[in-house]
Amino acid sequence: MKLFLFSAAVLCGQAVQFTDITKAAGITFTHNAGKAGKRWLPETMGSGCAFIDADGDGFPDLVFVNSRDWTPRGRRSTHAIYRNNKNGTFTDVTRGSGLDVEVYGLGIAFADVDNDGRDDIYITALEGDRIYRNEGNFKFKDITAASGINNKGFPSSAAFFDYDKDGRADLFVANYVQWTAQGDVFCSLDGSAKSYCTPESYKGLASKLYRNLGNGKFEDVSAKAGVSDPKSKSLGIAVVDFNNDGYSDLFIANDTQPNKLYRNNKNGTFTDVAVQAGVAFSEDGVARGAMGVDAIDHDRSGRAHILVGNFSNQMLGLYHNEGNGLFVDEAPRSPIGRASLLSLAFGVFFFDYDLDGRPDVFAANGHIDEDIGRVQPKVAYKQLPLLFRNEGKSRFVDVSKAAGFAKPLVARGAAYADFDRDGDLDVLISNNHGPAVLYRNDGGNKNNYLSFRFTGNASALGAVVRIGAQWQTIHSGSSYCSQSDLALLFGLGDRTVVDRIDIEWPNGKKQSLTNVKTRQHLDIREP
Repeated sequence: MKLFLFSAAVLCGQAVQFTDITKAAGITFTHNAGKAGKRWLPETMGSGCAFIDADGDGFPDLVFVNSRDWTPRGRRSTHAIYRNNKNGTFTDVTRGSGLDVEVYGLGIAFADVDNDGRDDIYITALEGDRIYRNEGNFKFKDITAASGINNKGFPSSAAFFDYDKDGRADLFVANYVQWTAQGDVFCSLDGSAKSYCTPESYKGLASKLYRNLGNGKFEDVSAKAGVSDPKSKSLGIAVVDFNNDGYSDLFIANDTQPNKLYRNNKNGTFTDVAVQAGVAFSEDGVARGAMGVDAIDHDRSGRAHILVGNFSNQMLGLYHNEGNGLFVDEAPRSPIGRASLLSLAFGVFFFDYDLDGRPDVFAANGHIDEDIGRVQPKVAYKQLPLLFRNEGKSRFVDVSKAAGFAKPLVARGAAYADFDRDGDLDVLISNNHGPAVLYRNDGGNKNNYLSFRFTGNASALGAVVRIGAQWQTIHSGSSYCSQSDLALLFGLGDRTVVDRIDIEWPNGKKQSLTNVKTRQHLDIREP
């Protein structure tokens, strides 16, 4: 009987199809990694993408981060922003937007840093990170010089969060390694031809925490906050209140170095508790090659669990929050571990693609070296995305190919949003040195849903919405070098009315909504 019920659930999950609509939607962006035969490490790492409602019309727009050629005489390649036309298509509005600049970009995050009601954009880049104020009408102004932000080197992901609960969006930037073109190291897969190095060849680089002082000004508080570890090689950031004390903590995914779990001490400082919590290493005590990360309560336990994308031959990490300060990696004993063993996962996230009320798992995969198949025949350069359907009780089933993810990619960034406002979540993937891909979710909205978009200080980051045992937090960051839409979408199965919805704002205020019909997009303003 159990086998029959299990199989039926899997077949039900396969009813949803993800359709590649990139061309039909008018998206032509192609990432330029600047590859010219030198095999420099940054060429393997970019870049990210984002769903952002840039004009506040409720329809998520698209931003792609671009890198560039290493020589000034190369082809011109800038970031790109696409306006959502509200009919399933997008228009490239990059020219004159302020984002049409050439830098070796990697990651993106966004939030309303000046509390003017418009989300501003932060882009990480080798030449130095940039912060852009949203001026409206798809125009952005570079305010980096006046902001106090000075982060040069090799950044990766970024995330906004209000760690001190003062109503302003603070910023954490993950930095990777001490690489320069002049100090590039020769590495080889076969002992003769140059290949891309692993991060072990370079020293780590301390990440940065910037406190938002208001008026577009930020202060570097990394050292005094306790988050400046020069040995770290950080690639992914998840903002997560893992101990449910109402303050945002940070999980930092490190590549070949122990992961970090920074507990917010509520006094402006953080303490790394990753080793004690069991999330610093793999089960066998090894620091893995961690890239992307996300966190959510996927089993209605009331606690947020952590998903980590790792290097090939290391499998995904699925750390279950036991509620006593400890986490247990469930991936090695689940289909998630077996199916992801040979994949190299960059962008990863939880999202409820079939709206049954259980968050599912997505991983965007792709190797860093085109020649990996010569030395590891079972590992491919282009790899299939992975989709795992949540069957409940921490059971995840691989439905990737059946759901339409049958095209191998060299994926890096990944994000989700209901871009067409049909009630289900669509997927955006950026490819390294290749074209981006937009997958439309077809069939997820057979189940019912409620969508919430919030207006409040600091983009309402940290606000919590509860519908029965389901709950979600508005958060920046997660995935890899990317950011998903800030709207929260709840899958509600066959429910047509929700008796009660509770909203907890970061400043302590609470709201309740009663007798709410499903299949709605709700706009909620901070009291």
